[in-house]
Amino acid sequence: MKTKFTHIVLGLVGIASINNAVFAENKAEALETGTVEVISTTPLQALGTPISEVPSNVQVGSSKEINQQKPLNIGEFIDNNLGSINTSNGLGNPYQMDVSYRGFNASPVLGSPVGMSVYFDGVRFNEPFGDIVNWDLIPPNAISSINLIPGSNPLFGLNTLGGALAVNTKSGASYPGLSATLTGGSWGRRAFDFAVGGENKNQNIDYFVAGNIFHEDGWRDHSSSDVKQIFTKTGWHDEKTDLDLSLALADNEMEGTQSLPLSMWGNTKQAYTYPDSIKNKLALISLKGTHFLADDKLIAGNAYYRMSNARSFNSNAQCNDNGCPESINGTPQPDSSRGIDAQNVSSSTYQDGFGGSLQLSLLKDLMGHRNNFTLGASADWSRVNFNQDSQEAYLENYPTITVDPLAPLAAYVRLKTKSDYYGLYATDNFVLNDQINLTLSGRYNIAKVNLTGGNSDLGASALTGNHRYNRFNPAVGLNYNPNKSLGFYGGYNEGMRAPTPIELSCADEAHPCSLPAGFNSDPDLKKVVAKTWEGGVRGKLMQDINWNVGIYDTRTNNDIQFIYSTQSQGYFKNVGQTERKGIEIGLHGKINKLNFAANYGYVDATYESSLPVNTIIGEQTVSKGNRIPGIARQTLKLRTSYEITPQWNVGGTLVAATGQYAHGAENNQTIDGVSPKIPGYTVLNLDSNYALTSNWILFAKVNNVFDKEYSTFGQLEQNIYTDLSEQFRTPSAPRAGWVGITYNFGGSKKTDIDKD
Repeated sequence: MKTKFTHIVLGLVGIASINNAVFAENKAEALETGTVEVISTTPLQALGTPISEVPSNVQVGSSKEINQQKPLNIGEFIDNNLGSINTSNGLGNPYQMDVSYRGFNASPVLGSPVGMSVYFDGVRFNEPFGDIVNWDLIPPNAISSINLIPGSNPLFGLNTLGGALAVNTKSGASYPGLSATLTGGSWGRRAFDFAVGGENKNQNIDYFVAGNIFHEDGWRDHSSSDVKQIFTKTGWHDEKTDLDLSLALADNEMEGTQSLPLSMWGNTKQAYTYPDSIKNKLALISLKGTHFLADDKLIAGNAYYRMSNARSFNSNAQCNDNGCPESINGTPQPDSSRGIDAQNVSSSTYQDGFGGSLQLSLLKDLMGHRNNFTLGASADWSRVNFNQDSQEAYLENYPTITVDPLAPLAAYVRLKTKSDYYGLYATDNFVLNDQINLTLSGRYNIAKVNLTGGNSDLGASALTGNHRYNRFNPAVGLNYNPNKSLGFYGGYNEGMRAPTPIELSCADEAHPCSLPAGFNSDPDLKKVVAKTWEGGVRGKLMQDINWNVGIYDTRTNNDIQFIYSTQSQGYFKNVGQTERKGIEIGLHGKINKLNFAANYGYVDATYESSLPVNTIIGEQTVSKGNRIPGIARQTLKLRTSYEITPQWNVGGTLVAATGQYAHGAENNQTIDGVSPKIPGYTVLNLDSNYALTSNWILFAKVNNVFDKEYSTFGQLEQNIYTDLSEQFRTPSAPRAGWVGITYNFGGSKKTDIDKD
């Protein structure tokens, strides 16, 4: 039978699950493939609520769009398509980008400010050590939908300050058949990916396997990527029960050349220092399921085990008591007598964790009105073993060279952490009448973080300490729908995050640390609390065109930021209040053979407390109202695709962002003649797909069509080669193109390009 794939958006008070399927064989599958737009009220499956009864603006990316655009990874896709999102590439590798939503980050960089939670098939994907998100571990061809959930919704647990990203994977029942793709093009890119799925209806079993092998030299020197990913899922179901067992494996190695001073932008391909590399390995196994106790009673749950191992090597230029290197026209001279001006740091982070969630959903009338109630609990346990070593080095024509590989280590860190997170939550959607519904929810969080270890500076037990955080976070929402084509919504919600182990290990102003060079002592930090107001209106212009306009205001107390005490050292500190407020406008739909989407986002991210800080290049006083660095105030995403013939589809994506302040310019002022701002940009990408036969599809894509020179990341820093303060930027990729071919066999005669 013909099937359409599923869109599930998890959420509450800003959490929605959108399902677009026309076939299901049992009640459990009907939650994933329903014929109407419904809402899941928690990260786990629940009994559905109409999307018109959810007080939130939820954005969805589909497998169809991923197949049309052929993005490199999740970060590239959401940056091109979802409103209020912008990315920065400070590490200089396309798989290691920071994602910012409404001014809150999800980042792969240890020590980066965090405020966005990520879920992978209902499993929290933020790594326990620093709440980081390694985007390179998720295979794009296994994704059925990507759902962006706004607000500090408490039901998504810790770290959901600005929003949550829910990634849902394919199944063999919804995606039968075989698909294989070869890709090649600019910068030595060559990739092979495949996916195969099927279903045995007699035994109620389905399976899905997806894999990806990728290599690219990178457009800059020393910026190669080698990525290997595989994902498998096996499902079993009957009339009342649905079970899925999945396994995700990844083994990746990536280089990055990071930011470059503007005085060296005559050659943007060059590295400032090198080498810088990271190796990531992941194994994630999870079991999720649903069971109907009755037509109006559903039990849902999941359990998982995750193991990851990350090894990094970083070269760091620095000025110290021995001075900075001599230079001629910005080029360092090969004279080791000038002193030690660099440091090489190697680290290993071994993490394993397990946990799960369990919930009960009831759809029962209350006082004669329809009522949907869900009660659940979650627990996550993780253990981390972190080791870091550094050696003195010197600069020799840009690479860093260890002074003596056999010499004693200059510094070391040995740290073991235990992070235990518990949550108890409930939500209730009460329908007052045909036009008005009320949603109430809350979650009680407990976070326990235990540290054991020390470093070369303060001793073997300097980092040892125990920390505990807890809080109840409420949410309330109201919807008013005067008719089927118009709806108003409003809501208030609160969320929290606990300081991460890396932040707690470097929070002593008297003993600053170097990131990533070392940690020093573990004073307590306060938990971060976010409070969000959100409201808006949405509707239909006609059957296939939807629009939305919304506003929001998120205030955080005790936001955490890294404060520099010297050029290379600093500490984490609670910086008082911050605020992120903005506007979101969206329009998307279809007119005949033309599909289109437009998303505009405005975010004003500011400090709301005055504080003195030391930055990379000097002392500053941050005043109330100063904008937070690294956040573009305005973003615009335009996407169109047109079916020229039934076999040929062409599309274009325009991404624009206004300027942002560089890191190190927290006071928004020019310092030592160095500009504090990074210019905005507008970039156009094109893509096309052509079906040679029902089985063979050719595709091509061109990024940055007009070869725009721009940057998404900047900081103020001292140039080690000239001893001058400069603005550093990470150059973004120039124009590039790729071509490929896909073979499809079995399943529906229509490809993902054709599916709605």
